[in-house]
Amino acid sequence: MIPFLDLHRLNQSYHKAFAEKFDQFLNSGHYILGDFVQTFEKEFAAYCRENFCVGTGNGLDALKLMLKAYIELGRLQKGDKVIVAANTYIATILAVKEVGLIPVFVEPDEKTFNLNPDLVEKKITLQTKAILTTHLYGQLSEMKKLSALAVKNNLLLLADAAQSHGAKFSEENTNFADATGYSFYPTKNLGALGDAGAVTTNDKTLAEMIRVLRNYGSTEKYKNDFLGYNSRLDEIQAGFLSEKLKDLDKHNQERRRIAKRYLAEIKNEKIKLPFWKGKQNHVFHLFVVRVENRKEFCAYLKKHKVGYLIHYPIPPHQQKALKEYQDLELPITEKIHQQVVSLPLFIGLKEEEIQKIIEVVNAY
Repeated sequence: MIPFLDLHRLNQSYHKAFAEKFDQFLNSGHYILGDFVQTFEKEFAAYCRENFCVGTGNGLDALKLMLKAYIELGRLQKGDKVIVAANTYIATILAVKEVGLIPVFVEPDEKTFNLNPDLVEKKITLQTKAILTTHLYGQLSEMKKLSALAVKNNLLLLADAAQSHGAKFSEENTNFADATGYSFYPTKNLGALGDAGAVTTNDKTLAEMIRVLRNYGSTEKYKNDFLGYNSRLDEIQAGFLSEKLKDLDKHNQERRRIAKRYLAEIKNEKIKLPFWKGKQNHVFHLFVVRVENRKEFCAYLKKHKVGYLIHYPIPPHQQKALKEYQDLELPITEKIHQQVVSLPLFIGLKEEEIQKIIEVVNAY
């Protein structure tokens, strides 16, 4: 069986480095917000060409803290509307709702799976105060267009980059977002060995507020000026992430190499391949195809011992937890969620496995 993802394979080469990091961590006697966290925050900020990075407990908290910080700073207030992609993972929606903001669901571009700027413009009202786009499956959103809309309407432009570590708009890696949230969940392109997240920004005031909010809203020990959270990047995970960050660009290139093979060699009219212009704006966190009879296709893959996953089978507005949105009409989103299937693409995937995947999909 070709696995959809093999985390053991992916992390095997780091065994010695991780062991050394753990020994340093254990011997330091400083297990919360220590040197490893400070070092990774500086490294990741520099990698993203941002001035600041604040580590958080996970990706959901990164988004939540980012929004909460804007509320505390007066840039947002409870009840404001935030435009989100209707086909994103539910975490994006949860972050908006949990801090008292109102998500406005906007359909994606059916070609890229990302938020459609033309539809965004039609949804902007006087109550709209921010756009929170998701760089879904590893491909960057149309940030130039979204940025122009944000500037025109005096909106914050925020990004959920949980799936797009290392994706670049250009060689300069210009970031149009006011702030960006990341998840370092183990399956991500830059994955920890547990939960972890971060926010990057060029806004010093925002970064400082997030640092306070992640640590109980405390400005100094036992002095709490805000209603905060306990959501700090774990010290040992930060150490592991620093090791893996060294290889992120190389690993993203390997993902693109595999994706190029799939795109060039999968030739089956029943399979709709993902859109990509061949640039660095896509890091293929997932290789997502579309097929009309998904149930039949998945059974076929299983029979031929090819792993797969569905990202995601149920759109957020149809989830029981978000039942107040179940009457929304989002036909593009619903169609996408009924057809998408993710094929194996990970660091450590063997050449013979890649070849078999191509042959099996072509023979469907």
